[in-house]
Amino acid sequence: MPSCSTTKRPWRWLPGLLTVSTLLVLALPLVALARGGGGEHYTSGRDRGGGGGSGDGLPLWLLFDLIRLIFLYPKVTVPLLVIGGGLYWLYKRNLHPDATTRRALDQREAEVRTEVSGRDVQGWVNALKLKDPSFELEPTLQKVRWLFLELQKSWFRRDMTPVRPFLSDATWQRFNVQLALMQAQGVRDALADMKVLDVQLIGLHQTQWYDSIHVRVRASIRDTDVPASQTDAQAMAAASKVAPEVFTEVWTFVRKPGAQTRIGEDLFQGKCPNCGAPYKGGASNTCEFCNAVVNSGNYDWTLSEITQGVEHVRHHKQVDGLMQAREADPALNLEMLEDRASLLFWKWIDAQSRNETQRLSKVANADALTKLDAELGQLAKQGRRRVFLECAVGAVDVRALEVHPESFDEAQVEIRWSARMGVGPVNEKPPSLPTVPQRWVFTLLRRHGATTNTDTGMSTDRCPQCNAPTTNSAANTCEFCGTVLGNGERDWVLASALPFESWNVHHARQTSANAARYQQRRQAERGTVAPPPMDVGGHGQGVGDGDRVVTDVKERERLLYMMASIAAADGEVTAAERRLLKLCAERWSVSWPNVEMALNAGPQLFERLVPRGSPEAEVFLRHIVDMALVDGRIDRKERRMLQIAAQHLGLEEQLTVMLGDR
Repeated sequence: MPSCSTTKRPWRWLPGLLTVSTLLVLALPLVALARGGGGEHYTSGRDRGGGGGSGDGLPLWLLFDLIRLIFLYPKVTVPLLVIGGGLYWLYKRNLHPDATTRRALDQREAEVRTEVSGRDVQGWVNALKLKDPSFELEPTLQKVRWLFLELQKSWFRRDMTPVRPFLSDATWQRFNVQLALMQAQGVRDALADMKVLDVQLIGLHQTQWYDSIHVRVRASIRDTDVPASQTDAQAMAAASKVAPEVFTEVWTFVRKPGAQTRIGEDLFQGKCPNCGAPYKGGASNTCEFCNAVVNSGNYDWTLSEITQGVEHVRHHKQVDGLMQAREADPALNLEMLEDRASLLFWKWIDAQSRNETQRLSKVANADALTKLDAELGQLAKQGRRRVFLECAVGAVDVRALEVHPESFDEAQVEIRWSARMGVGPVNEKPPSLPTVPQRWVFTLLRRHGATTNTDTGMSTDRCPQCNAPTTNSAANTCEFCGTVLGNGERDWVLASALPFESWNVHHARQTSANAARYQQRRQAERGTVAPPPMDVGGHGQGVGDGDRVVTDVKERERLLYMMASIAAADGEVTAAERRLLKLCAERWSVSWPNVEMALNAGPQLFERLVPRGSPEAEVFLRHIVDMALVDGRIDRKERRMLQIAAQHLGLEEQLTVMLGDR
């Protein structure tokens, strides 16, 4: 009997071995799901992973079996768990996609993107000294160092008021909306051991209206997320337990060309940068002695933008229609316009996350408010709401300006951003969502003939009549002078916010209609028909958009996540579809775990998927074809992927035309 029992015992252990092995296999990838939040908080500015939130965890039956097996077969189960724990630790330390190697590569890329020569730096300093003889580089960099640390402290304490005078209105709005989103998520950012490693001037851009300096900040910090209920001491203690991370940011400061350095008499010494009187702060950001708006950029450097080093690009863009728009508004400049657009973006996010569209009443026109009200109301009827977590802006760029002398001028502003964004049930924990890159175009309107208010400069959240700061009340009038706001009569207001594909189609139709009216006028005046403007790329796709899709990793991620959501929209993703999506992830250098999260999230990841057979769907499919053609040919697997995408989009015939003889 003893020998017989001994012989059979391994077979009796087999169910336990299978269960424990299954547990260990499932446990390894949970590192990616167990990380609490992450993302860019704009204090450290790193992208700490594509996904976040809580996963579903291990199945209860598996945990129950594990506990049972520990009691039944302790000599087998316990050693296996010890070995598995060691493997888990090695995976987390060395193999996890967000580990040291990946961060080191990002940091190296940031250093390459922000590297400049000493000769360039000296040239920029000399150019500034021509206008401002008192300007000195080292004191300026020391001020940036001080502001960086003060901003981190304010962010940690969840009160940005101490650094308010140094920030443009859009930057101020951005930080406060970020804090509100984190509070809604029930977390706070815990920081410890903040150190500035290096501060360096890496660029100068000068225009008639503003000088802009770009300063690289290399720093290290211990950073983690903790429950919002934790005190400062508890949060700091939690942060001190994580490893420090080195990161690089580029801070952009703007100042009017005629402004002069006032040694010992600026905001850093607690004095008004215009008159030198003591400045006590306050919500209006206005000096009580000379009424100067201290964060306008008219008197001293104002922080207008923070860019991650890995995203920094040295280029100066040309904007269609800018010269024509300046004929009626000579002071029109991209610095103020893009700051205004950024301000509207963050107010737009804030209004939706709170489900309070009236917070936009002073900065959006009636059509935009009505449309947003209808969208949120429809979601509410379904018991759903919009979710924005860890929202971050990559770039705000004016694409074009359109002049309409008889009505309102338009500014088309492209905003590249990312968020753990989707729709979820009301009054419940947000669903697990991957961080999805977004590409939207905001259309801003302003009455033709209205002019840029240079008195308030980068302080763009003010009444254009009396210069008083605006509030978040539901009224669409200034609380101080009664001027009606939000109608675009005096300042740029939000008219629409559309995903790129929708805007592309809408803008193409509008351009075609304007061209037709132009031809009719020409025919009536001269009896001839002017040739219509060329539509490059189809459906208004601008020159270079196809190339941008191929080279921009964020755009590739966005397209692949949309493909995953479209595939999951009918409730079933076939094995063939999953294999082809994984193939795309590998070829497009997109993280497959994030694509899987998009598949699991399904259509809720995008509130509005592109409609079947629509022009928007055709623009989307065209971009996927551009990606497949990056090497000049379509192989068998790529063709099958495109066919499946075209079937979901209802565009089989259009795909044949796009591919031609390939």
